[in-house]
Amino acid sequence: MQERRNRMRERCFVRIVTLALLLALGAAAQADTWPRFRGPNGQGISDAETIPVKWSEQDYNWKIELPGSGHSSPVVWGERVFVTCVDEKSLRGILLCVSASDGRELWRRECSLNKVPMNSLNSYASATPALNAEHVYLVWPGLEEVALSALTHDGREVWTAALPGVHARHGAGSSPVVVGEHVIISREHDVKSGVDLASVWLALSREDGRVRWRYEHPENANGSYSTPCLYRDKQGRDLLVFTSNSHGVAAIDPHTGTLLWKTSDALPARVVSSPVLAGEAIVATCGQGGRGVRLAAVKPSSAGTSDATEVYALERGVVSYVPTAVVHDGLLFLFHDQGTVSCLRGGTGEVLWSEKPAGRYYGSPVCIDGRLYCITVDGDVVVLKAGPAYELLAVNALGEESHATPAVANGRMYLRTFRHLISIGEAKRSVEK
Repeated sequence: MQERRNRMRERCFVRIVTLALLLALGAAAQADTWPRFRGPNGQGISDAETIPVKWSEQDYNWKIELPGSGHSSPVVWGERVFVTCVDEKSLRGILLCVSASDGRELWRRECSLNKVPMNSLNSYASATPALNAEHVYLVWPGLEEVALSALTHDGREVWTAALPGVHARHGAGSSPVVVGEHVIISREHDVKSGVDLASVWLALSREDGRVRWRYEHPENANGSYSTPCLYRDKQGRDLLVFTSNSHGVAAIDPHTGTLLWKTSDALPARVVSSPVLAGEAIVATCGQGGRGVRLAAVKPSSAGTSDATEVYALERGVVSYVPTAVVHDGLLFLFHDQGTVSCLRGGTGEVLWSEKPAGRYYGSPVCIDGRLYCITVDGDVVVLKAGPAYELLAVNALGEESHATPAVANGRMYLRTFRHLISIGEAKRSVEK
């Protein structure tokens, strides 16, 4: 009997150790990647402990000049960093791959682009690529058709899919994401564009680019620039969350494209920011004219039925428009287009503080080891404590304008300006070998 107990203890111990190793390896793998806009699941969260608070140019790992302009964020997989640019004179789109350790160019791929009506604050290189272990997925806008391509990490084209063109007054901006076997992309139009096209959310096979499902919503008044994320409900289902003017906060079955629920009146203006998760709630914002109009916090039904409840809402004031919020320790941080930063309780919307530390924001914040990092339009990286009391830690000048969001992987932070890409932070030893 005792021997049996000892064997059971040994097996239990082995299982615990194995589980711990798997969890550690999973965490390490996640730390080695920043696979989409705002990192894992688009939430802008990193636990890296090697990113400085204050720095000067002498502290950079490297700084390289990009072959074109753009507002997209870099994405990272292991020792490769990918970023898109556009040569405005020749109207050519460029995907650049560089070494994470020294910024050395590994390869680039270029393609011709077609003229698209676009807001002067937007760019042909606004959409951030998405990554998995095999491919990099990127999208280039076009009036007649949008090109979504898959390339290997070495730059070999695997497939290119022609999708509906962009007919929105401000151009395009939504980024692709990889969800399971699918690449998900949003193609939304303005009703006032005069073109009889339905806004559509699409899932394509990540292996061959074939459309696996599509969800159309023709009543969309203002095209959304939002990028979706996943939400796991109490039934253990992964829901694909989109935000838009017509559907508010909406949940789609990522396997079939079936609409599970929507909150049609939650977002009465144009949606540019992406959804964030605040506990059991999903938070989204909309706006117009450079200012936020409404913030809605939505909670899906606990019974698994096809509905969701608006937990709370805020109008104007602290509500941001373009930047996506970030959540840390139950606190919701909003970076306003006009420069105000606000801290709210994520569960109730109670405003704890609202301050203006520097300039305006079009890029979104990320939270790294309990600190907020966000680049102003003028190119200053504002660093704040992610806490219930306002504490400005630093303002670091990059010397050039930026509309991009930082990326973090392997203990490094990557900062994209209009013309340069910068790496800062101490790399992990496993990467340096």
